Amino acid sequence: MCVAVFTSASVSSCMTMFSLSVSAVTSRCHLFTALHRCVLTSNAGLTYSSTCFGSTSLTNTPFKQESKISAVRNLCTDQDCNVSEKTCPSTENGEVRVRFAPSPTGFLHLGGLRTALYNFIFAKKHGGTFILRLEDTDQNRLVPGADEAIEDMLEWAGIPPDESPRRGGPLGPYRQSERLELYTQAALDLVDAGHAYYCFCSTQRLELLKKEALRSGQTPRYDNRCRHLRAEQVQEKLSTGGPRVIRFRLRSGVEPFQDLVFGWNQHEVAQVEGDPVVMKADGFPTYHLANVVDDHLMGISHVLRGSEWLISTSKHLLLYRALGWSPPTFAHLPLLLNRDGSKLSKRQGDIFIQSFQQAGVLPQALLDLTTHCGSGFATNRIGRKMEDLISEFNPSKITTHSALLDLEKIPEFNRIHLEQRIEDEEQSDSLVKDLQEHIQKAYAEEIQDKDVLRGSYITRILRLRKGHISSLKELVTPCYSYLWVRPSVSYQQVAALTSETQHIASLFLRFIEAQGEELSVEALGKDLKTLAKSAKATKYRDVMKLLRLSLSGLQQGPSVAEMMVSLGRREVIHRFQKLLLLSPTS
Repeated sequence: MCVAVFTSASVSSCMTMFSLSVSAVTSRCHLFTALHRCVLTSNAGLTYSSTCFGSTSLTNTPFKQESKISAVRNLCTDQDCNVSEKTCPSTENGEVRVRFAPSPTGFLHLGGLRTALYNFIFAKKHGGTFILRLEDTDQNRLVPGADEAIEDMLEWAGIPPDESPRRGGPLGPYRQSERLELYTQAALDLVDAGHAYYCFCSTQRLELLKKEALRSGQTPRYDNRCRHLRAEQVQEKLSTGGPRVIRFRLRSGVEPFQDLVFGWNQHEVAQVEGDPVVMKADGFPTYHLANVVDDHLMGISHVLRGSEWLISTSKHLLLYRALGWSPPTFAHLPLLLNRDGSKLSKRQGDIFIQSFQQAGVLPQALLDLTTHCGSGFATNRIGRKMEDLISEFNPSKITTHSALLDLEKIPEFNRIHLEQRIEDEEQSDSLVKDLQEHIQKAYAEEIQDKDVLRGSYITRILRLRKGHISSLKELVTPCYSYLWVRPSVSYQQVAALTSETQHIASLFLRFIEAQGEELSVEALGKDLKTLAKSAKATKYRDVMKLLRLSLSGLQQGPSVAEMMVSLGRREVIHRFQKLLLLSPTS
């Protein structure tokens, strides 16, 4: 049994005592990362004690603040915990950890939801972990409330993260703005190893380079001027305290990598790009460095992201190699486009997930639509539930061509999934509650009979309208107002249909009074046809119009038999009595 104990007087915010049985640790890279986090949150010295740690024995060794990261790295140098090769045991042991890493510079839209969904499905397919990480390093473009809204929408969609800013987790923090020390240290390590350098070029000089390149018809790129500064020149410029960035030194000879979707790829970035900035002047990292550092320290085994990042992957692999880390497996998902082939844009107000939620679109329908238009599944049928998506998912079936999204199909998908929910007793109960809220919001002041809010009544309505409606909100439109509010019908309206109103009303009133409480649409349909023949001078069609008008105040709608079953025997009697009492002076 090996026990590692880390104590520190001021590490209480991280942990008062960190004690782990090394033999019980399933992923040593997780141990390394947890220690990494702990030392970064402490401003005082940290002491390490070990009764046994392979060939490494650092008993009661104090570490200074500036050497904490390297000290923790050096704890794992033996054959048992091989960090010198930086291979992540979580991947070797088959543990799947994936992440969805949006930037809260806007709210979650369909493209982002699709990426999150594929990550979620992949994790659940392999019994892994789905992580939400917020890449909020672009502080100038942050949208207030977007960070919370992103996680809200993932939970609404039924794909909640296992680890996130809200839920926490063993390898957080899960906001990049709270992990700045990690990126700073990684950037400094790159500088120390000669893989990166300080750049002091002014904004004005960089802008001139860009204009000159465009003027000559070339792609703008940094000319790598500062990579050639001598050491004494760098120290002199650093001593002035002026603005500087850190650039990564691109190298030729990028190794090809195999993408799970696009196959073997290789991009000689050094031939077409200048050395990229990895640490900005404001102390925040760029995407390229931050995502590499985070994916490694969070033990990410597979990166599933949009194909727009495919060309940057070779650059990221250079960073992994420079830092001495093994990269995860990559799978770049083809773009999600509009039906006409144009790109989804945040300027399209209807692509944000909150818009669909507010419009009454069911999350299952939205997920089904975004996967139906793409690839990666054994079947491509409408009506798949989450368990179907997980069981049928196969990354090898993801094609490289873009997926075309037809938003006009949303009502069809929603109708099918709404029908499934109505048939499911547990999910039907939640629909009843949602519809009760819609009814009260739409007709609060007009409802005469509070029984219309009863669960049994609403359940009956849902079952009768199953397959006919695409959303719950349809049931509170004027076409269905008769279900919740008694209609107002005038003598002139019925007189325009027949002169036998009193006779027909009396006939049908006696009929419904003789019925039991349980009414059947099929049986009523037959009985209504028979009764209509008793009218002396009114055609069957006009008899039905009269009954529909008295029941709903409308000329169109569901069958009269369904209206009667929906309303129930007692309410039908009440409305037929009102019809019987109509007179020219009423």
